[in-house]
Amino acid sequence: MKRLFLTVVAVLSMTMTFAENEKLNSVENASAYNMAVNYDRLADCLGLSIDQAEAVQDIHTSFCADMMNAAGANADERESMVKKAVEKDLKYMRYVLTQDQYRKYLMLLNATFNNRGLIK
Repeated sequence: MKRLFLTVVAVLSMTMTFAENEKLNSVENASAYNMAVNYDRLADCLGLSIDQAEAVQDIHTSFCADMMNAAGANADERESMVKKAVEKDLKYMRYVLTQDQYRKYLMLLNATFNNRGLIK
């Protein structure tokens, strides 16, 4: 009886540890796709005018929503959703930003993706 009880406790302990790690991985995964930024610092870094700053904030808010949708998607769909979100973001940013601002934005976005491990 003691052996049975200890076996059940051991199995439950290992199961709870495994479930905890899965939850932790999903939380880390979701935070990697959170692209929220400080818009004042982004505007200073890129040298945006007031009109550009408002447009960039609107575009980036849409990009953040698309990225969070990708975070909640299946692994099969996630890569294509991220690609579509980035393409849409870059297309709109290219329209709003000057060539130098766009180049800086690309460098920032690329560094963010590399640091979060979203680029394979």
